[in-house]
Formats: sequence, structure tokens, C-alpha cells
Amino acid sequence: KQKKPRWLTFLSVLTKSMALIVVISGFVQIMRLMVTGRDMEYHSSVNNSGNLDAKFSEMQKMVKTSLMAIQVQMDLVREKVDDGVISMRNELNEQIQKGNEIHSKVKALDSRIDTYEKFMDDIKASDLLSKEEFTALFEAFQRSKGKEIDDIIQYARDIVMREIEKHSADGLGMVDYALASGGARVVKHSDPFNQKNGGWLIGKASSSAEKMLKPSFGEPGECFPLKGPTGFVVIRLRTAIRPEAVTLEHVSKSVAYDVSSAPKFCRVSGWLQGEGVSDEGNDDREVHRLAEFAYDVDKTNVQTFKVNPLPSGTAVDTVRLDVVSNHGNPSHTCVYRFRVHG
Repeated sequence: KQKKPRWLTFLSVLTKSMALIVVISGFVQIMRLMVTGRDMEYHSSVNNSGNLDAKFSEMQKMVKTSLMAIQVQMDLVREKVDDGVISMRNELNEQIQKGNEIHSKVKALDSRIDTYEKFMDDIKASDLLSKEEFTALFEAFQRSKGKEIDDIIQYARDIVMREIEKHSADGLGMVDYALASGGARVVKHSDPFNQKNGGWLIGKASSSAEKMLKPSFGEPGECFPLKGPTGFVVIRLRTAIRPEAVTLEHVSKSVAYDVSSAPKFCRVSGWLQGEGVSDEGNDDREVHRLAEFAYDVDKTNVQTFKVNPLPSGTAVDTVRLDVVSNHGNPSHTCVYRFRVHG
């Protein structure tokens, strides 16, 4: 049998007690009317005065007894009310405690979800296995009926080895269209820092600027220094692309002599120069703002930033990196490597 809730029991007791009080009050009123009637008879008949006194005395005893009974009932009601209030307060406290426990569990669940989402984002960003390669691997398993399992293992091993080679070659696993060995080149830059005579002509790119488009292998000093805390570099990409991200690299803080020369706030723009058009011409070009970001020297030394999507059907073959400020060095700003992915 289902247990009756405490609040319902409390309400039932209170209702019965109030009904009893109403009945007793009505009884007292009736007695009072009878006494009043008897009093009127007293004035009309003196002979019945003795009986009236006796009945009145009896009535007083009855009323006193009734009042005592009412007092007892009221005390019982008060005790039950107090017990009910205490019980309800305890139940409320239990519910509040359970609510706090649920809130704590929800917060813990939210934290786990955030951790899982970050883990999935890292997996997606790493691009360890493309959709096409996964589909090919799955189809190979489907066609494996009647074939040696060693063939399937070898196919999977080949995919893994290709991924290892791709990541060991460039560290990111993303194609760099600003790689010098791939055909990209620096076409223009701001004044270099401490450039030797003859190494750079106004309006022409320094031969040392190509360092920005090559792997630096994390060696301090293997960079192209721009004069002052600001500067810019213009790069012609290997081919026209729809850029998806850019990567800026500086020497690691753990091995650097001084990280104050690292770029801080940067801006990247791009446009389609076109084949056969000089780098100084094409003033009517449409320049697209690709990205604005801040390089953090307290994080990993290789940092990748997403690019604003271009309008449909639009591509760029030239990008410009503007260093708006560095990390405090007033004399020069070092760019170790800049990459463009698409």
C-alpha cells in the first residue's frame, strides 16, 4: 500500500480538529440560548428559581468540561502542526540537498563534455586520416573476402607510414603553399634589420628573406629580422588557392635568448595577382582581409590560425603578413617561418 504523504496526513488532522471545534462551539451556543430562556422564565416564575440555579450550575460544569476538551484538542493540534512543520522542513532540506547534488553532477558532466569536445576538435584538426583514405581502407576490408589478411594489414601499414612521413616532414600534416622549395617566394618586405650593403635594394626582396619560407628546425637566429617593432612581408604562393589557415613560427621560449622580438599582433591579407602580372602593377586588385591574430610566446612556438572564408569562386595567389606590434623589442622583429594552408 502506498504511504500517504505527510502533508496530506497533517491536513486531515487539522480538518478534523477544526470540525470538532465548530461542533463544540455550536453546542455552547445552544446551551447559552437555553440559559437565556431559563433566565426569562425566572422573571415569570419565582417558584422555579431553585431548579434554575441547579441547572445553571450543571451547565457551567458542562461548559467547563467542554472547554477543557477543546483545550486538549488544541494542544494535540498544535503538537501535530509543529511535528508537521518540522517534517516538512526536513523534507525540504533533503530536496535542497538532492538538488545541490544534482547540480554538482551536472557541472561535472558539463566538464566532461567540454573535455570530450576539445579532444574531438584536436582529432579533427590533426587530420590524421582523410575521409577518402578511410573510405578506401574500409572498401579494402570489404573486398578482403578470399584474400590474405596480410594484404589488408599491409594496406593499413602503408597509410600509416604515409601519415608519419607527412607529419615528420613538416610537423603539421597540412600542405604549405608558402614553402620556398615548392615554388613560393618573397616579393617584397619592409626594411630589414642590420642588412649588409649590397644584400638588399630598395623595392627588391633580400635573398635572406627566403628564410621565412623554409623550415628553421627551431634554431635560434635562423630568422629574417625586420627593422623596428613593426613590418610587413609580401609572399607569392606556389599557386592560387582558397586559404584555410596560416601558421606563424618563432623559436621556442625554452631555447630562445630573448622572445621580445617575436611578432605579437598580426594581420594577414591576400589577393589574386595573376600570371604574368608584375608585383608592382595591378593596382585594381581586390584585397581580402584573411585573418587577425595574436601570437602568444607562452604557448607552443608553432601556432596556427584559421582564415576568414573567401567569397564563392574567389582565390588568392599572393598574401601579405603585417606585424602590427612585437613583444617589446624596439629595434627589430624576427619572423622564423610563415606558412599558408589551403
